[in-house]
Amino acid sequence: MQNAPANPDATHSIQNLTLVVNEIYRSLQGESSWVGIPCVLVRLTGCNLRCVWCDSGHAFAEGRRWTVKDLLDRIEELGESLVLITGGEPLLQRNVRPLMQELLDQDKTVILETGGSLDIRIVPAGVVRILDIKCPDSGECKHNHLENLRFLGPRDEVKFVIASRGDYEWARDLIREHGLDGRCTVLMGVVFGVLEPRDLAEWILEDRMAVRFQLQLHKVVWGAGRRGV
Repeated sequence: MQNAPANPDATHSIQNLTLVVNEIYRSLQGESSWVGIPCVLVRLTGCNLRCVWCDSGHAFAEGRRWTVKDLLDRIEELGESLVLITGGEPLLQRNVRPLMQELLDQDKTVILETGGSLDIRIVPAGVVRILDIKCPDSGECKHNHLENLRFLGPRDEVKFVIASRGDYEWARDLIREHGLDGRCTVLMGVVFGVLEPRDLAEWILEDRMAVRFQLQLHKVVWGAGRRGV
């Protein structure tokens, strides 16, 4: 039998907090070292950045309000132990923290994808943090909160979306300057339809970069414009 919470009233109040959710569905994890694993994707509404190549602009404003309890119930219905929380920028909504903690308490594996402009220290211990560092061609490079790099651990990941040779060289130099490839998983992928994957793969090999090359699996399988996958 599961133990009763030490403070049932506190649990009740947490579960009645709300979040604005753009979409929630079951799919395969599309990026990161977790790629290909079935998961529940929770996309929260709102973003403080406007990357030139953004593929989730529908999350800027579209969505409806859910209680944490209803979200937890829906995640349980969808039936996967891996939960990805993304956006938009999920850390803009303060109630994402209790949601993540509740999922951890239910023995879920929780991944958070964040754009890298906000402090990641609020994220509960146990959550896998994927930090999306913005390269120059994104138009949002100036908003990178590079202080976050100090707080990454071996379970965390850093992602660079590359649109050009200039983006690649900028990311390569940042990785080396901060010793990222020795502290966490470093991911490099292309802006879909802008840079040829082969070019990035060859640059990585030429420079002997200890990074993980990736493609966006969901776009390869279902196509670039399809939502809910």
